[in-house]
Parts: sequence; C-alpha cells; structure tokens
Amino acid sequence: MSTSVVLVDDHAVVRAGLRAVLESDPGIRVVAEAATVAEALAALARTRPDVAILDGRLPDGSGIEVCRRLRTASPATRAIILTSYDDDQALLAAVLAGAAGYLLKEIGTTDLVDSVRRVHAGESLLDPAAVETVRRRLADPVAADPRFDALTAQERRVLALLGNGSSNRQIGREMDLAEKTVKNYVSSVLAKLHLQSRTQAALLLRDAGDGGGPPTR
Repeated sequence: MSTSVVLVDDHAVVRAGLRAVLESDPGIRVVAEAATVAEALAALARTRPDVAILDGRLPDGSGIEVCRRLRTASPATRAIILTSYDDDQALLAAVLAGAAGYLLKEIGTTDLVDSVRRVHAGESLLDPAAVETVRRRLADPVAADPRFDALTAQERRVLALLGNGSSNRQIGREMDLAEKTVKNYVSSVLAKLHLQSRTQAALLLRDAGDGGGPPTR
C-alpha cells in the first residue's frame, strides 16, 4: 500500500533532500510541499496525506502548531516533527499536540523511510519512558535531575524556595522552621551542590527547569 506524505520545511534544499530520500522507496509518494504554517494547512486540507513531516520551526509558527491543527485540516494524517533541536519542552509539546514521532534531522536515510512506514502503520515513534522523564523534569526539575540526588527531601524544598528568591525568613515561615535551621539547610545545599552562593543555586535550578543536562563529571 502506497504512503502519501506532505513535507513542511521552510528551506527548499531540505525539502528537496527529504523528497529524494523518501521517494527512493517506491511505496512512498510526496504529494505536496509547504514552507509555512499557512501553506502547510492548505496543503494538508487539499491532499489529506497519510503522513506529514513537519519542521519544528517555521517562519509563521511551528510544526507543533500545524500538528495541533491537523485534527481539523486532515484528521487521519499522522505527524512526525523533524527538527534540529533536542528540546524537552518541544518534545512534550509535540506529544500533547498528538505527534506520532519527534525526530532529529541527523536521522539516517534508511531510518527516516522506516519511520514513515511505521507511523503510517499506526505505530508511535515516541518512547513512553523518555516522554515520562520529560514530563517529570518539566513538572519538578529538582526531583528529575540527577544533579540533586544528594539532597534530602527538606533540602530540595529549601532549594526550590531559593529558586523563587525567598529569604531565609520567608523559607522558615513556609516550612515552619527556625531561621537558624534554614540557614543550616542552605549551607548544606550549597555544599552538596559545590556552589558558593544562593544566586548560583537559583541559576542551577533554572538551568534544570530549562532542560539543562548534568555537569560534566
């Protein structure tokens, strides 16, 4: 059974390369191309393809936006986000938008063709464990980041409040602790994380929330 595909990318050279790769398989037909969200939605409504390959970033929006709007433009089409950016926020957004896959552009040609076939067959390319890890990281960066494994539960709460800019007195009120006890907790947090200041702790916490990886060991 033939698989119809719409390619959405704002670079004509990239679209030409993707078309060449996909159409090297006799069972895949590229039925339309688009460079913007507006063009993509029009092409999808017109052709109703089996699979849409969507660039993560477009001049007037994103492939994730197109994916969300597929439910109206072409409900039966399954979407693959193809992007240069390994981004936790974008991955979770793709999942919530209903994407069947989130792939990086350095994917090999054989793997790309196989991915299109699998998605058309109804498979998901998204690893449930990876998606759950992303959900946890974005919901609670302290709990999900291995850099904070050495902290106790109380120390994690103190760190989270430090990240909000709370003073020792404010942390004490929030956690029902004496200010001196809070000071001891803050010192312990900084020592375990090998940091010199509260500001560094807040920056590290922000980095975790933005999807930053653990430091080089």
